[in-house]
Amino acid sequence: MSDQRQRLPELAPAECMTLLGTVPFGRIVFTARALPAVRLASHLVEDGRVIVRAGSDAAIITPGMAAAGTVVAYQADVIDPARSLGWSVTVVGMAHPVTAPDIAAAFRQGLSDLADGGDDQVIAIDVGMVTGFRLAAGDPAAAHG
Repeated sequence: MSDQRQRLPELAPAECMTLLGTVPFGRIVFTARALPAVRLASHLVEDGRVIVRAGSDAAIITPGMAAAGTVVAYQADVIDPARSLGWSVTVVGMAHPVTAPDIAAAFRQGLSDLADGGDDQVIAIDVGMVTGFRLAAGDPAAAHG
């Protein structure tokens, strides 16, 4: 019987950001009423920032925190369930609403709309920490040792 062990090599931050830029969707993690909350969002990577378009159904950034910013996490991945291969990337940073109408409109052009009725938030995350792992097949010889 074959022991198909998996490895999780860590990815360099630059590779993480490159991989993040290859997929259109992920999850934004924030605090709602003092509890962790997660929402599906579309994103793009621009100038070392992650630009997110999320529905307005949750107050990701409350009006009182908009100027100072809000700490959020953003996670995206690609996993092949049949082969158990892929990658996962998480960024943590300060999120600010994109309030300039022309800039927000330009970002909306490149981001999918997941919000019902077109009501949404455009958020820029200034990346402070980047982590990522690749789910890779292990060395078959090492699995038997």
